[in-house]
Amino acid sequence: MAGDSEKKQLLHLVFGGELKKVGGTEFRDLHELDIVGIFPDYQSAEAAWRAKAQASVDDAHMRYFVVHLHRLLDPDGKTDA
Repeated sequence: MAGDSEKKQLLHLVFGGELKKVGGTEFRDLHELDIVGIFPDYQSAEAAWRAKAQASVDDAHMRYFVVHLHRLLDPDGKTDA
């Protein structure tokens, strides 16, 4: 059982890939998506996103995203971690 002092786990997914059109959100090839990882909080997800985004800054079609998985798992925010 988790202690009360333990930080609440708010899962985030970081992934990216080459887009069909700059400014869009449709990927050129779903088999080539880069799944960076799942992170326990937004701060660590943002750090991973920032590193990948900066590494691909020269490719206008490459884009990375942060998905708030905790919102998908518990859309009403009623579950205790």
